[in-house]
Amino acid sequence: MPDNATEESQKNAVQRRSKGEFVRGISGFRSVLGEDPDFPAEPARYHLFVAFNCPWCHRVTLARNVLGLQDSITMDVAFPNRTTEDDPVAPNRWEFNPERVATLTGTTLLECTPETATGQSFRQAAQIYEAEGSDESSVPILYDKKTKRIVANESAEIIRMLTTQAGALGSTIADVDRPDLYPLGDEHAALRRDIDTLNEQIYVAINNGAYKAGFSSDQTVYAAAYAGYFDALKALEMRLAEDGRPFLTGQNFTEADLRLFPTLYRHDPVYYVRMKLNGARILDYPNLWRWLCRVYALAGVAESNSLVHCRQGYFGRSWNNVVPLGPFHPMPYPEAYLHPELAS
Repeated sequence: MPDNATEESQKNAVQRRSKGEFVRGISGFRSVLGEDPDFPAEPARYHLFVAFNCPWCHRVTLARNVLGLQDSITMDVAFPNRTTEDDPVAPNRWEFNPERVATLTGTTLLECTPETATGQSFRQAAQIYEAEGSDESSVPILYDKKTKRIVANESAEIIRMLTTQAGALGSTIADVDRPDLYPLGDEHAALRRDIDTLNEQIYVAINNGAYKAGFSSDQTVYAAAYAGYFDALKALEMRLAEDGRPFLTGQNFTEADLRLFPTLYRHDPVYYVRMKLNGARILDYPNLWRWLCRVYALAGVAESNSLVHCRQGYFGRSWNNVVPLGPFHPMPYPEAYLHPELAS
């Protein structure tokens, strides 16, 4: 199920990184749940390892929630900052440590959990990979609690699997009421092409483009990513405005909307500053803002993430580890997402 809209070309990656460009790596676990005989689609068998500040994890938690899989697929949540240089195992790793205190709040974070799926109580996500002989360390991870194996760690492929297998996995939402994020069948071929085109545009210019802008140390690379990001936002604003459609492909919420949401959810309160994407707020795009509020209002979406984790995670990795307290105008986030009229 490889999806070219999920991956960045690795051509000359070492040289590009050495010149200051952010180049995203490729995930190594690519089994297909429900198609691979080792991983049949069964309720209560699978588990997710995620970090709420990670937008790629946010895709997966969104899919889990909007598809009604919260009761069937269990989940552990890592602390939003990586381990430090004095960590006894290794620095710069995702850790499951509910006792760790966030600098933003001065307290532990309620959503953070220990690791509960492997039976080994691993603290670092890297240890889950090491148990399979892999040197990867990323999240999200879709994990099989029965065989104690990693199924997949590519977010775009995980959300496609959850969509296709939602009923078999034990969704609590009836088939007729559950969003079909990527409709199959010949009658939906044109819609799938539209979703695929949007997925690629959104991934390159917006999802990965935000990281190209924020984490590249080359001014030219940053400027190109910055321009591409805001050009893409303008195009999506026009797409929504043209016929007043509620979602990117029309009347229904699809995978394209799901993949756009995590980046735009983070833009005003985090990326505007942290990723140096200060050309405009989403609030300055009336149709995109109303779209953002519309998606936020869908069942399960607000509970799929936390801006406290996002702010702690992104700014906690900055040079001085200080997390900004705002923005508070026109009102604090995410409360602002309950007010589509702010962009009227």
